[in-house]
Amino acid sequence: MTSLTQPPGNAQPSSNAQPAGNAQPAGVALPPVERLRPGLWSIPVPLPTAGLRHVFVYLFETDAGGYLVDSGWDTAEAFDALGAGLAVAGYRIGDIRGVMPTHMHPDHYGLAGRIRAESGAWVALHPADAALLDQFPAEPAEMLAGMNQLLTRAGAPAGEIEALNRVALPPGPLPAPALPDVLLADGDRPDIPGWDLRAVWTPGHSPGHLCFWEPANRVLLSGDHVLPRITPNIPFSPVGDADPLGDYLASLGRLDDAGAFPATEVLPAHEHRFPDLTGRLAALRDHHDERFGEVLTALRGTDGTATAWDVCRQMTWSRPWDRIEGFMKRAALAEALAHLRALERRGLVREVDGEPPAWHLLAG
Repeated sequence: MTSLTQPPGNAQPSSNAQPAGNAQPAGVALPPVERLRPGLWSIPVPLPTAGLRHVFVYLFETDAGGYLVDSGWDTAEAFDALGAGLAVAGYRIGDIRGVMPTHMHPDHYGLAGRIRAESGAWVALHPADAALLDQFPAEPAEMLAGMNQLLTRAGAPAGEIEALNRVALPPGPLPAPALPDVLLADGDRPDIPGWDLRAVWTPGHSPGHLCFWEPANRVLLSGDHVLPRITPNIPFSPVGDADPLGDYLASLGRLDDAGAFPATEVLPAHEHRFPDLTGRLAALRDHHDERFGEVLTALRGTDGTATAWDVCRQMTWSRPWDRIEGFMKRAALAEALAHLRALERRGLVREVDGEPPAWHLLAG
């Protein structure tokens, strides 16, 4: 699920993975539908949760029909807004021939199956995210069990786990997500007549996150990987020695190769377009360096050994720890764990077996 956190000093963290009780306030205005370049449109589609107001769906025009990057959350309001936005550009849902979600989170992938059902469009996704969809839990209890396993591993107190369990999950079986028709790997060029769009694999926020590079107009469609103001949540993966934050930082470095991606403008999935890709990449790296420093400081303050929960409580969030609730507390904890794992891979900390496991400072 998408969860976007903001660096210290900004407004409260936001998450697309919140229950209906944290719905978007009524009457929130969306940006206009815009023609960004000849044949390239930006269509804002509303989100049902507080925090982020919308996701940008990008439309590529061709003689064969329209092609979309991202799709929006699977709600009636989002589907209607997408249809209305397409109409401004002279298209209908039925005119869409391909959908390329940047990743499998519901605000990006949710409407893909519905668009396909109405138009016959193909749906593309990176294989790593397609594999996650194939393992999607069928019941809320299964999803909750996985969350509780992570909380327990992190050392969350029983009372906190019980409180977090009271955060609403969807009732009844979870709808199976639509599986993609096309798998897009790094460097692949999706079949879009008249466009030379290239998939750029940028794992971190999700294992199969893709950006899309369009060289003729020198624009980078960055999904959630690079946003102009907030930083994407990088969740901890309990699988093996996976290092999603290390993957994310490596992906940032790859985009910093100006010779490969000399972008004059970045088209993100949220917030607003911006011109300075290099500057934003540097700011994101600086942000995570500060986070690493906070983790090490927290461990030094506990004689070098602490649970992930205790480390997380001492990190700087965009609101006081005792005011973070529900899914956002889980997201914060997963991000703290991701930083600990990345430091472990750098040889600075080690996870020590126990009930619960603890993290031990090795150096620094």
